[in-house]
Amino acid sequence: MKLKLELIFKDRVGIVSDLSALLAGHAFTIASMEVERKTDKAYVYIEAEKWDEEVKRAALFDVLAKIPDVLEFRIVETLPGEEREKRFTVILDNISDGVLSIDSRGRVTAINAVARDVYGCDLDTVGKPLSSLGLPDNGLLECLEGKELLNAKREVTTPGGRVQYFVTRRPIRDSNDRIVGAVELARDMREIRQLARSITDPEQVSFGDIVGQDAAIAFAISFAEKVASTDSIISIRGESGTGKELFARAIHSASGRSGPFVPVNCAALPEQLLESELFGYERGAFTGGRREGKQGLFEVARGGTLFLDEIGDMPLTSQVKILRVIQESRMRRLGGSQEVSVDTRIITATNRTLERLVEEGRFRQDLYYRINVLPIHIPPLKERLDDIPLLVDHFLLSLATRLDQPARSLTPDALEKLRAHHWPGNVRELKNVVERAAILCTGQLVRESHILFSHELEAGMARSVARYTPVAASGMREAVAEFERGIIRDALRRSRSIRKAAQVLGVSHSSLLAKMRKLGVVVE
Repeated sequence: MKLKLELIFKDRVGIVSDLSALLAGHAFTIASMEVERKTDKAYVYIEAEKWDEEVKRAALFDVLAKIPDVLEFRIVETLPGEEREKRFTVILDNISDGVLSIDSRGRVTAINAVARDVYGCDLDTVGKPLSSLGLPDNGLLECLEGKELLNAKREVTTPGGRVQYFVTRRPIRDSNDRIVGAVELARDMREIRQLARSITDPEQVSFGDIVGQDAAIAFAISFAEKVASTDSIISIRGESGTGKELFARAIHSASGRSGPFVPVNCAALPEQLLESELFGYERGAFTGGRREGKQGLFEVARGGTLFLDEIGDMPLTSQVKILRVIQESRMRRLGGSQEVSVDTRIITATNRTLERLVEEGRFRQDLYYRINVLPIHIPPLKERLDDIPLLVDHFLLSLATRLDQPARSLTPDALEKLRAHHWPGNVRELKNVVERAAILCTGQLVRESHILFSHELEAGMARSVARYTPVAASGMREAVAEFERGIIRDALRRSRSIRKAAQVLGVSHSSLLAKMRKLGVVVE
């Protein structure tokens, strides 16, 4: 059994040699020793072999106490170096990339769980020569000569199949620039492709893309995450613009289904066209159709998710057919005689009150019970006003990324104007207002004057038509001047001073004064 000791000394020269001689004189073999200096003390950690528990600890402590300048000593379970090594191993094993390192003599110093799994190695690999492992590629040894490899494609056959990956290899150098080892990082190409798709494909949505900390939206997200992996029908309820399709796409992404996400707006299509879109049709089924027939969206979404948006507006006759598909998982194309199986996850959404539609006879009760198995309620924006700052930052950052520009920020008065709005269009309206303001803004700060709601835009257009039609005959220059006068007067009316108006307009105080003198604008 090994003995592990921690000894604290008053720091001086010769501590290590005195301690080594003492332990050697009592037949202890030192396996490792580590010294840490802190202020005026030296902490010495020792791992010694040939330790017999039957030896009385008191006798050992009597021996240790004879060492000059020793302040404290004790037997410990774990040494600092051992703890650091364990922590390092845990970190490596939780990295999704494969990691393999060697020392200057080509012996393996570290290999994490991913690399062990791919190469078919075990923990005993550490300490063995890399060349003895039978790996498909020993190119890491070339790094000991100073060579490097960056994101090269490699392939290895494992018991689980063929694995393609990108590999990066670099030498490890000490403070004197001497090569003391090399390290290899390998990343699975499937992860790279998935990451690239998530960045380039705007339809690749996850629950992380849903912004909000309000308790109601947090509960909706948590519930959706729990039911995403099931095959049950999900019914999403919420006002127009709350993000029902965003939720549906996130559920599909988390479901693990390999097929596509196929959305259809049940309110946007007339009855006959809706059924042909959903179920498809055979050749010659009706005049005006494709000669070769057409697949329905249930077939297109096979293995994936069919999102039936605004299902509350679906005609009753179509509801009957949808109910049959849900009950039997089979359907028949229009004009066809053969039934085909349906392996499609269904998510529905509506901004209508289905219970009221059922009472009015405009929505089938049996279909209602079929689709209302797992309801998700998305709160309107007016009930989660504290989320507005988060959503604004998200939209401004997304716009800046899209336009390759620095992200803008809102002034407190602009944010207050947003919070005071009643938001009939919910998050969709907020996104439009914020993006419009950021585009109209010429500086980095989006001010209150840049926040324009629909009713303000309509009123502004009406004033412009009424104001500029009479002066059009006097020429473009005068029309532009009159337009500028109107903007300045509006800013002055809404501000307590010329300096405040200049801030609203995003210009300096002196520039606004000069423009007012040029245009003949006076403070009323």
